[in-house]
Amino acid sequence: MSTVSPPGAPVPGQLTFVARPRAKPARHLADLTMAERRAAVAELGEKPFRADQLSRHYFEKLNSDPSLMTDLPAAAREKLTTALFPPLLTSVREMTADGGTTRKMLWRLFDGALVESVLMRYTDRTTMCVSSQAGCGMNCPFCATGQAGLTRNMTTAEIVEQVVAGARALAAGDVPGGPGRVNNVVFMGMGEPLANYKAVIGAVRRMVDPAPDGLGISARGITVSTVGLVPAIGKLADEGLPVTLAVSLHAPDDELRDTLVPINTRWKVAEVLDAAWEYTAKTKRRVSIEYALIKDINDQEWRADLLGRLIKNQLVHVNLIPLNPTPGSKWTASRPEDERAFVRRLESHGVAVTVRDTRGREIDGACGQLAAAE
Repeated sequence: MSTVSPPGAPVPGQLTFVARPRAKPARHLADLTMAERRAAVAELGEKPFRADQLSRHYFEKLNSDPSLMTDLPAAAREKLTTALFPPLLTSVREMTADGGTTRKMLWRLFDGALVESVLMRYTDRTTMCVSSQAGCGMNCPFCATGQAGLTRNMTTAEIVEQVVAGARALAAGDVPGGPGRVNNVVFMGMGEPLANYKAVIGAVRRMVDPAPDGLGISARGITVSTVGLVPAIGKLADEGLPVTLAVSLHAPDDELRDTLVPINTRWKVAEVLDAAWEYTAKTKRRVSIEYALIKDINDQEWRADLLGRLIKNQLVHVNLIPLNPTPGSKWTASRPEDERAFVRRLESHGVAVTVRDTRGREIDGACGQLAAAE
């Protein structure tokens, strides 16, 4: 007599694999709104106003060390900091360039995932380039991060902690130029920010909210980059956050962009640009078009003309990026004369254009080079 096993039952002699749920990072103060922080503190048996004190320590004084929180009762310090300041980023390695004013930091997250962030200090400002995902699932073939694939989304607090780490280094005078502060944040590190929408928006709000709620960085100093996730661009336009939107276009025609930016097979160039123009209409903020110049691939003058015709008379700026070398890549940066010709053709259409400074290239800290390799 034969028996039939129920669906999903293990077959004798066959190996079975049980999927384990991925562990989540511990809750951190920076994951929470002020109202949520007060509720969390109350749950721990403390007065809600302690949340304001903790927030001031973290976002204003850049401190999470309980021994320095002398305005809190000694008995409460350890309990509150243990519950709301779990370790998020562990430094693995730091590399510097440009006389120490460019610093690339490799971090290990609680589950072993690796991410990188880059601090760039200029004479008039300091910019933090942050990661929003460990790896990236967009699979752009000229980007080291995209070739690594996606490990996981980062939390709001993991994103914010990268900025706080940079701010601490500046405040301590560890970066040449004396003590300073972070003025700009660009979501151009590892990952596609709009594919981790909720955490990224939470991080932006922590950055722009004034102390003690957040870091008090101007929203106009924050840039959110995307390869063109059209529905998410629409959502971002409705957030009431006047951040700069940067669209990683890299080709003005669908035939080539399908290869360079595979998500283009879902949302075509025209759809992406339409979403960008709707963003400018709602926010009154200029959109940045990011365009990596790749030798003999997308740097032809006719493509510059096509791009110019598509975007002229819009509130837009083109940021040309000489392709940075990545291991195993078959592509390289455009010839200087082709780069100059591309700029001239765009300018002939009345389009504002600049060529990005390639700071950090020698430490693999420039655009497209972040691979989080140990």
